[in-house]
Amino acid sequence: MNNRYSRQELFSPIGKGGQERIFNKHVLIIGAGALGSGCAEALVRAGIGKLTIVDRDYVEWSNLQRQQLYSEEDAKNRLPKVIAAKNRLLAINSSVAIEAIIADASVLELEDWAKKVNLMIDATDNFETRMILNDVSQKVGIPWIYGACVGSYGISYTIIPEKTPCLSCLVETVPLGGLTCDTAGIISPAVNMVVSYQMSEALKILVGDLDSLRNKLVSFDLWKNQYSAIQVDKLKKVDCPSCGKERSYPFLSFENQTKTAVLCGRDSVQIRPSSQTVRDLEALEQLLAKQGGTVQRNPYLLSYSAPPHRLVVFKDGRVLVHGTKDISEAKAVYHRYLG
Repeated sequence: MNNRYSRQELFSPIGKGGQERIFNKHVLIIGAGALGSGCAEALVRAGIGKLTIVDRDYVEWSNLQRQQLYSEEDAKNRLPKVIAAKNRLLAINSSVAIEAIIADASVLELEDWAKKVNLMIDATDNFETRMILNDVSQKVGIPWIYGACVGSYGISYTIIPEKTPCLSCLVETVPLGGLTCDTAGIISPAVNMVVSYQMSEALKILVGDLDSLRNKLVSFDLWKNQYSAIQVDKLKKVDCPSCGKERSYPFLSFENQTKTAVLCGRDSVQIRPSSQTVRDLEALEQLLAKQGGTVQRNPYLLSYSAPPHRLVVFKDGRVLVHGTKDISEAKAVYHRYLG
């Protein structure tokens, strides 16, 4: 145990002092998919003190191609990703405190979580959550590392409040992509490359070596052998609504939030209740069993198949409607079975 981090400590920019600082830090990862699982494993192996992982989803077979923490058994049991991730991460490093949260990352939760951590890492599958994360970062004053990938393409940028441009500063100038893994697929090397960029920056922040931060937005296409690093310092806007002098944090306001979302990479829609609730999954199982279809339940969620749709209900009231990308159709199915 005494030499567990010896090779990392031999790296002079970290050393024993930096290792101690890493051990005393708390990192929040939003999303436990490809990027999230890769970042989580890297941080746990590096000796992070505490790791909080938030994800709304469960493990499916299509995840196993690139989401490195998960097994076939996790997919068979439809285990929530954060639970499966925590189980694997503790097997890798039992000294790390790991908090697994099965939830959607909404404004209220993100603000609360951000106040308790030293760094936030973006591993989400939608741009709306990233914009909320960006506003929370600016409001609370906590750095975050943006990352995304699709096909063989990847992109990453580190945002330090009061120093660098924020994501809102960049969206009108820098092409941040519109494709998703649903429309373009994805290969695992692109994931691994973005994780490497995110984790190298994360370690610099955790040991306090901010002078070594990249300060550029990097993007690449591994299949086309393309790479770019863009200096974006001059894109910081004085009148930016998220980080400018008269900031209003627009993505933290209710009117900019949605209660439905088409999920990346699947024929599925998430429906989030308008207020916080706790579902009685056992009672719901008994109710749905009377309506035909197939009901399966584990301690974390309930799955109800009524072809051509399948509903997955979480304890916090969220429902995934599989079998459609049409939000109106998903709502109709939701109300048909759940009222």
